[in-house]
Amino acid sequence: MTQPIPGPESLLPLVFPSDPQVSPDGTRAAFVLTRIEEDDPFKPDAAFAKPRYKSQIWLADAQGAHVLTRGEGRDGSPRWSPDGQTLAFTRKVGEGAQLHLLPLSGGEAQVVTRFRNGVSDIQWSPDGQYVAFMTTADDEDKRDERGEARVITRPRYRFNGRDWLPERAARLYRLHVPSGEMREWHAPEVELGGVTWLPDSSGVLFVAATSELTGAQWQQEVWHLSLHGTPRQVTRWASAVNAVVPHPDSQHFALVGRPAGQGNTEHTHLYLLPLTGDATPVRLDAGHDHPVGNAVGGDCHVGAMPEKPVWLDDRTLLFSSTVRGSCGLFTATLAADGQSGSVQVHTHDPQGVIPAFTARGGGLALIRERADQFPEVILNGQPVTDLHANLPFPARTPVRVAFPTELGEGEGWMILPDGTHPVPAILSIHGGPHTDYGHAFTHEFQLYAARGQAICYSNPRGSVGYGQAWVDAIHGRWGTVDADDLLAFFDACLDAEPRLDERRTAVMGGSYGGFMTNWLTAHTTRFHAAITDRSICNLLSFGGTSDIGMRFWDDELGLNFHRRADALKLWDMSPLQYVENVRTPTLIVHSVLDHRCPIEQAEQWYAALILHGVPVRFVRFPGEDHELSRSGRPDRRLTRLTEYLNWLDRYLVPSATPAETATA
Repeated sequence: MTQPIPGPESLLPLVFPSDPQVSPDGTRAAFVLTRIEEDDPFKPDAAFAKPRYKSQIWLADAQGAHVLTRGEGRDGSPRWSPDGQTLAFTRKVGEGAQLHLLPLSGGEAQVVTRFRNGVSDIQWSPDGQYVAFMTTADDEDKRDERGEARVITRPRYRFNGRDWLPERAARLYRLHVPSGEMREWHAPEVELGGVTWLPDSSGVLFVAATSELTGAQWQQEVWHLSLHGTPRQVTRWASAVNAVVPHPDSQHFALVGRPAGQGNTEHTHLYLLPLTGDATPVRLDAGHDHPVGNAVGGDCHVGAMPEKPVWLDDRTLLFSSTVRGSCGLFTATLAADGQSGSVQVHTHDPQGVIPAFTARGGGLALIRERADQFPEVILNGQPVTDLHANLPFPARTPVRVAFPTELGEGEGWMILPDGTHPVPAILSIHGGPHTDYGHAFTHEFQLYAARGQAICYSNPRGSVGYGQAWVDAIHGRWGTVDADDLLAFFDACLDAEPRLDERRTAVMGGSYGGFMTNWLTAHTTRFHAAITDRSICNLLSFGGTSDIGMRFWDDELGLNFHRRADALKLWDMSPLQYVENVRTPTLIVHSVLDHRCPIEQAEQWYAALILHGVPVRFVRFPGEDHELSRSGRPDRRLTRLTEYLNWLDRYLVPSATPAETATA
């Protein structure tokens, strides 16, 4: 019997795992499962479906897993007390996620906070006396609602995923668990993050910039705050710091970040520093030419994906790292003299991705996925979920395709439909540019293949996972060797698979991938359809409107929009300058609250295509930001997929015009 062709609704039965937290004794794990269901399943609106995310916390041990919380909204952030007897978590019903404490021996969860804006980043002290958390408490901003003017004096005032930044930064609070007393611990002038307790519970480390301006330029420092003191700056790093991991001796810490004073194009590495901050940092992952953390993109990561390194003992640090198209776990071991480190493989499947993990008490909880295997929760090597069973169609295994470059072999993959007949070919380009395609599960890619379309995706120069030189290859020259790699890869796919119909081809991408989609369609007419999502077309205006614009082009291109000498060079790298060459029918997708690649970029591209008579459709999403395709509201994700599929079905028909090349 012929199976029905799947559509966007195939997203609805999926259940997404996140935030695996292993217990202090290493034998259990708490984690979050997020499903999609009608906003009010008891009062469905037949005329207007409202699918929304709902989350519950689950508990697993060697015998299996069972649901632990049954909130009506989104339960998340499970955090074990040091004695393993209590689970702190957040519950969001309405606007704010509130802190709860759940006794695991039995009984109801205790509601601890009732702040208008909820709490985040909850952390137990190692002695179990305190829970620290961040909150903007009951602050309100009704200026938009009241139609009042906003007076802007800070360098950064809007941010992707948050829209207007609050006038007051979130404060650090601490709850004294035995007494229930809650107090404001620190009210920073500049936003802070990465709060982590010292092992002796004497205080915390956190990450913050020294000023609003240095924060806008990604120059962060590590700070120490004792229980009864004031913050003390520990480092003079002046670069992005992703996390801090206190050493078991409470006198040192591992810093996860880019090299001191360096920018966005540098790999993230591991460094050991003393709490006094008065010694040369020791590079713990010396010789490991790959970034710390997972950079492999997928669209089934809804919720927190913890990947902060963990000290296994006083010399061994467990961390994740992106290697080619995979992400695995590795250990960095400090030499006996304390002056160097070395890296060994811990758990690494070259065909898989570990996007999240925690380790404690000799136990390890993680999420594992492959391109043809939906993400699952693994506890001490044993799966405790079977979420792959929710897929409404079979997942297909990608085929690796290599392509040549001056730096050596590049790689990418094809996911092919079943059968022997000719099929359309889609080139998908990842964002970043310093991210990675590879072995993560991507529902959207599997959906294309299930509908009879081949999807081709690769890691051109500029991607991570292939060494720092591969990343540096596009510094100052977007739209050159990266474009060459993408077209060389696509040609290699066409050569490797005779079923791919070069008369039915499309190019698509988001963010940097949207930039490259615009760039390619302005320089070749070989593609029969294009979809540009959250894209960039004008590098000059991006510099002054993006939430990262003040620093981004300096790091990526050695240029910036506010310098006269750089302006023409940025315009030369802008697809908009070459828009008169575009002939490819283009679908533009963008979110109104995207402050990473602001919607004015889409508006300019749309207007230019209209003026040049190019078939174009512009889809704007309210209430969404740069993350729509990965974790946006379910109904909007469905609409986005519907627009994608309709556009491809419309233009990738067997009678498509043969490809031809134009000069720019």
